Amino acid sequence: MTVLLTAPARPKKRRNRSLARFRRNPAAIFGLLVCLLIVLAALLAPWLAPHDPAYQFPEGLTLEGAPLPPGGPYPLGTDLLGRDLLSRLIWGARASLTVGFVANLSAVLLGVVIGALGALTRGWVGTLIMRFTDVMLAFPVLLLAIALTAILKPSLWIVALVIALINWVPIARVVYSEVGSLRERDFVEAASAVGASGGRILSRHILPHLIPTALVWGSLGVGTTVLLEATLSFLGVGVQPPTPSWGGIINESQSYLTTAPWLVLAPGSAILLTSLGFNLLGEGLRDALDPRGGL
Repeated sequence: MTVLLTAPARPKKRRNRSLARFRRNPAAIFGLLVCLLIVLAALLAPWLAPHDPAYQFPEGLTLEGAPLPPGGPYPLGTDLLGRDLLSRLIWGARASLTVGFVANLSAVLLGVVIGALGALTRGWVGTLIMRFTDVMLAFPVLLLAIALTAILKPSLWIVALVIALINWVPIARVVYSEVGSLRERDFVEAASAVGASGGRILSRHILPHLIPTALVWGSLGVGTTVLLEATLSFLGVGVQPPTPSWGGIINESQSYLTTAPWLVLAPGSAILLTSLGFNLLGEGLRDALDPRGGL
């Protein structure tokens, strides 16, 4: 009876300790607030954006045809076509975060499945899975992403798919090592000794231990994914116009770097802030879930 009363309390106590450690981390709290603000801006883009991001205002350019500086009805100025830059940044957050979340969630799921299969499958099958992972790890990430998006005709969802097909590799390596360690633990060997099936061992004894790893990689990966999406859009093989994208805005405005620097500084700052926020959040989750630094 004592075991029945005390055993369920352990996970709750562990969660409470993790939450307390997270709250005591000011960098993690700052990262969480930044992420929430950017996510809210993306979700509320139709109401927050002061103008249509694709509308070219006749009065949005100077008499010489140059972009307007920040001020007046255009808080961040206009771009080279007379469109409101603030509205394009807000809508660009929706495109960047859509790619970030979809690609990263897919990459984490794929990495966990492949890494766990490689560790649990003995013999040549497991070896083949991990050698395939090693081959994928050897490819230059950016070059592979450019090649795949060029072949598949770039769009928002194709970019998310391509990034997911690339980013699962390091996750699979981490999961492979962790599952290999868990497989040798006493509680897994005990479950196997009493006749538990492989599926039950995986679902009840191994996958719950992978949740902290998936959460940390999921948070850290969003920032990396947003950077990669911005890079692809800057190179012209990412999210395609007329959909606003932070990398695409920088690409369109690079010739105005000296005469209208706000066109590059604004989307560049948005990319930097988003990456910083999710990295701080991921680091905070890692410290809170595993203070020994094992993730």
